[in-house]
Amino acid sequence: MTWAMLYLRSRRVPLALAAATGGAVLIWTLWLALADERDVAPTTVVMTVVLMVVVFSVTLAGPDENLDRTASMRWPWRRAVHLLAGLLVVLVALLVTRYTGARFGPATLVVRDAAGLLGLTAICATVLGAARSWFLPLGWTTIAAMYPQAGTWGAILTWQGQPPDDTVAALTAALFALGGLIVYSLTGPARKEVSESVT
Repeated sequence: MTWAMLYLRSRRVPLALAAATGGAVLIWTLWLALADERDVAPTTVVMTVVLMVVVFSVTLAGPDENLDRTASMRWPWRRAVHLLAGLLVVLVALLVTRYTGARFGPATLVVRDAAGLLGLTAICATVLGAARSWFLPLGWTTIAAMYPQAGTWGAILTWQGQPPDDTVAALTAALFALGGLIVYSLTGPARKEVSESVT
């Protein structure tokens, strides 16, 4: 078995991939069957993106997070590729629906929220560990998508739920995306305490 296959299995990537795409397909199917509009509602788009990111968060560390810091492997570029591959999966799974009877979009909304939320999740993984990295993105996005606020500070605080052409929201998402890519690539997931590893 190749190193790549061992890596993917240790990170539970096949299971996460099936769950994330399966969830998106389920939402797509329900929208296609029940909704009158072809375009999926923006709030549903945002929540689909965050749910896919939440599923992907479990792949940000292996069974032993401390091994991700070993000097025998060149981890930074592997972590960066891992994050970018996760982003690609979310984008492809949702944007391919642009050519179907029910479509997730606009593309700028999907790209902004997917990149920003993956970056935020990666930052949380470096601070809290992969197992808890989804708490903040899911909770924050749920509130932001349901109660978007106006004004500059409102766009920053509820960037996930802002219109696709909002510049402040796009810049906020870009900062999270870039920050998460850099921090996670360089430091990896947070170390587990000994008590956590035993339980």
